[in-house]
Amino acid sequence: MTSDTDQTEPVAERADGLRKLVSGARVVLWDFDGPICRLFAGYSADRVAGELVDWLGRLGLKELLSEEEQVHPDPHVLLGAVDRRRHRSDLAADFEERLTCEELRAVATARPTAYADPLIRTWTALGVGLAVTTNNSPRVVGEYLTTRGLLDCFAPHIYGRTRDLHLLKPDPYCLNRALRAMGAAPGQALMVGDTTSDLTAARRAGVPFLGYARDDEKAKLLRQAGAETVVHSLEPVLRLLWEDARGRGPA
Repeated sequence: MTSDTDQTEPVAERADGLRKLVSGARVVLWDFDGPICRLFAGYSADRVAGELVDWLGRLGLKELLSEEEQVHPDPHVLLGAVDRRRHRSDLAADFEERLTCEELRAVATARPTAYADPLIRTWTALGVGLAVTTNNSPRVVGEYLTTRGLLDCFAPHIYGRTRDLHLLKPDPYCLNRALRAMGAAPGQALMVGDTTSDLTAARRAGVPFLGYARDDEKAKLLRQAGAETVVHSLEPVLRLLWEDARGRGPA
């Protein structure tokens, strides 16, 4: 039989771990699609992936992708595959531009992640530096943040994919760019991400990691990959900031 103490201690430990992560952060590096918004909430990523595969087919190049890749629902997986097989080619550049155009179309129906907007504004008000470190196009990130009135919370620190597609996460390239530009040591930073590639990139950069998982399956994947602190909502993070701000009182 499980005692009340056994039930409450893990919850207290998780809250403690979250507080340490949040209170120790002087710079926060956000992944974009997931923690800030659901970019493809109203514009299916599966459909985008399928259209990109069809485009390759019209060029007679569909066989560049494996059978598994040809039906993969994540267009970023396809982009990585094309770049590996046609590295720095015009084909890879055209594929990336087509994906960027699709991401830009998706901005109109993107859905803000619950509590993300007030959390971003609160961290900014507290003097914490914010950056976006993402595999999405920086043009897309800028467009979305502008629609939410959040661009000033991040600009100029938006680090998305470049022509060097082999440097997408899990490579820590975009995180290291952010840290250098913001003059922050890895241990002073925090990454908020929702995928194992975010976790791997954070580890390689030496940055503490907070996992965001909107469902149990995503949480399970992050924990299996070694994420120690995972939240299903950003609300407890926001609440901790408010509690700490009240505790400090007026300056």
